[in-house]
Amino acid sequence: MPKLSELPRSSKLQQILILGRDHWDHDGYDPDSRRAFRLAFQCKTPALGGRVFASENEEGVFYNTCKSPACPSCGHWSTIQWQRQRFCALPEGPYLGITFTMPNTLWPLFAHSPRLCRKLPEIAAHVIGSYARVRYGVEVGVMPILHTFTGKLQFNSHVHALVTGGGLKTSNSEWRLRIFFVRDKLMLSWQRLVIALLRGALDAGQFDLEIGRAELEDLLQHEEKRGWIVHVQIFQGKERFLRYAGRYVRRPPIAQWRILAIKDGSVRFWCKDRRLHRCVVVQSTIE
Repeated sequence: MPKLSELPRSSKLQQILILGRDHWDHDGYDPDSRRAFRLAFQCKTPALGGRVFASENEEGVFYNTCKSPACPSCGHWSTIQWQRQRFCALPEGPYLGITFTMPNTLWPLFAHSPRLCRKLPEIAAHVIGSYARVRYGVEVGVMPILHTFTGKLQFNSHVHALVTGGGLKTSNSEWRLRIFFVRDKLMLSWQRLVIALLRGALDAGQFDLEIGRAELEDLLQHEEKRGWIVHVQIFQGKERFLRYAGRYVRRPPIAQWRILAIKDGSVRFWCKDRRLHRCVVVQSTIE
């Protein structure tokens, strides 16, 4: 694999991966993440091969890109392609944006279990679709997007869903122009299914955490009595949601322009503080 000195125009992400290679390039690391990091590590280097363009006077070598979503440059192009494809596939008209969140006490459970985390978009789509069928007798279009990191790179599992503003009636196949969702109803269904998912994983012994089984059960009982937060927003079109969601489904969780410095085993980067309504500087370890 290439070294930092072999990457004269290495990206900031490649520099971080090279400096922190001992943290991720070993058999004990998540294999999918390791594979993605190795591809991004080798992007535009001789390791992936390349093409030679030559004339009578000059010759240029262009090394292949990695095509990995963990790579900022490849992820940016993939994002544009995904947004164009979704824009053409989705019909014109009004849309709703529904956000499903959960208490921060449950985040560590999903952070330690990617398999459970990948179930969350499925649950969100089921909640929305079931509500529309029971309340209005219609089928709606739903595109759920899983988010797992905040601007500060802290784990925060939640789901954003794009929902058609109308639905197809199951009785006569006519299109109902307007439907509305009650947040509290959605919240109760979302809460019940997420707790059931976690409790099923607990019964199956899928959690390998320091906290004991009794403590986990107490936590679940406490959280199912609390009110969770569900947001419902009206969009006049699909463009805004696709621009926002594309950054999460086809790109790394941080843009390279936000990285200010990489030195002394740490990384300093910009982050938008929503409470202060301004950008702040955050420092994190290479790991």
